[in-house]
Amino acid sequence: MPAAPIFAVCAADAGIQALLGVIPRLYPFGEAPEGVTKPYAVWQLVTGSPENYLAGRPDLDGFTLQVDVYAATASSARAVADAISHAIELKAYVVRWGGETKDTPTKLYRSSFDIDWLVPR
Repeated sequence: MPAAPIFAVCAADAGIQALLGVIPRLYPFGEAPEGVTKPYAVWQLVTGSPENYLAGRPDLDGFTLQVDVYAATASSARAVADAISHAIELKAYVVRWGGETKDTPTKLYRSSFDIDWLVPR
């Protein structure tokens, strides 16, 4: 199954590199390694489908991704969410601003949003 190029797009963005590192702390499947430096972001596939046609193979796949940013401060979580949305907005669309919460056990702030991405095959 193809995937949306969120890591590649974010890794090429100077704003993301400044906040999440030269090799960005941006992890798939909604999970980050234990003890990872904050802030960091995770993403996961929510849904997706090929662009099917009556004649021929699909030439495009559509994906909806959920991105969650975790940080020690609310302002840092928002800054990273803004940077990621800015980095991808010429390639994909932010379609939902999700919740902002503070996780009680970890004391980390979370900012969430969804992206729709059309990826040529």
